[in-house]
Amino acid sequence: MGTFRHLGDRKIYDGYIWKVVVGDFVAPNGEAFTRDIVRSPGAVAVVPIRYNDAGEPFVVLIKQYRAAFDRVIIEVPAGMRDIPGEDPEVTAIRELVEETGYTATNLELLHQFYPSTGMTDSVLHVYMATGLSHVGQETHGPEEDHMEVFELRFDEAVAMVVSGEIADAKSTIGLLLADRRLRGLDSVVK
Repeated sequence: MGTFRHLGDRKIYDGYIWKVVVGDFVAPNGEAFTRDIVRSPGAVAVVPIRYNDAGEPFVVLIKQYRAAFDRVIIEVPAGMRDIPGEDPEVTAIRELVEETGYTATNLELLHQFYPSTGMTDSVLHVYMATGLSHVGQETHGPEEDHMEVFELRFDEAVAMVVSGEIADAKSTIGLLLADRRLRGLDSVVK
């Protein structure tokens, strides 16, 4: 494959978190083209695992209204990396507290992925959190003020991914990778 060249961006919209640009590019054959791109600081997602007295894993999930779909979606806690320079691990713990009221003593990176390569440069870091302790929620905004935090047996959550009841990409990826990790099939990302 030849070399593509990015000539620059023309800003279309400059929002609080996202910026929309039209990028100008040249293909290896010299053909000029443009693409609409959402420039993003990225995001984090956390799969918070708690164990009952019998040692069975449970996951802390949320049901949150999502305006883009005009419905409530079941998800793992997550959030934007909206504080410049903040390490993704710090963002992950901050978002975990904000959305669930839990903090964690252990945070393991499961994966970094590109949620939508055709439209954004966002990178999403997915973590598994263990050693949870309740410290109190710090919700931000109407969606978080009205979301439901609940626990589910971990195997039930994985079954909800397989059935399509949990369809959110970050939650699907996080739960399936955490499942592999908990079963000893994978080590964490280095």
